[in-house]
Amino acid sequence: MTKNGIWVINDKKEAKLLRKKVADFDFKKYSKKEITDLIKKMRGAMKKAEGIGLSANQIGLDLKVFVAQVGDKFYAVFNPKIAKSSEESAEMEEGCLSVPEVFGAVVRPSKIILEGLDKNGKKIKIKTWGMLARAFQHECDHLNGMLFIDKATDLRKYKEITG
Repeated sequence: MTKNGIWVINDKKEAKLLRKKVADFDFKKYSKKEITDLIKKMRGAMKKAEGIGLSANQIGLDLKVFVAQVGDKFYAVFNPKIAKSSEESAEMEEGCLSVPEVFGAVVRPSKIILEGLDKNGKKIKIKTWGMLARAFQHECDHLNGMLFIDKATDLRKYKEITG
């Protein structure tokens, strides 16, 4: 675990959950307050770690939920799935809070339609592109037990980049 409370791949116990497809979020098991507190906890951990997205399994929870913020728009998505992806793709440098100081180029669809549930359990559909589409795809991968290093090329440590 990092100092920010984020689980990391180089810890065997933590890696086990990070590499597992997590359980669907069951709204019947949680009160509105518990859901609000979960979102606050995840958003706080993401901001403290200076990330733009965070999945529940990155803080040790076997739950299908992620938070993301690009610009001033914040999202909390429960049971997300990518419903549609564009054929057009783009390569971009990615990193991950659970794989500290490692970066690599990842090719992902440029546009996606994400379906899921909001904090009240209501269906949502988000059409997105650019950085937000990338963040959503990265977090959905987490919830399915995949890390960006599974897709990246040209992996390198942060120190190698900064010289």
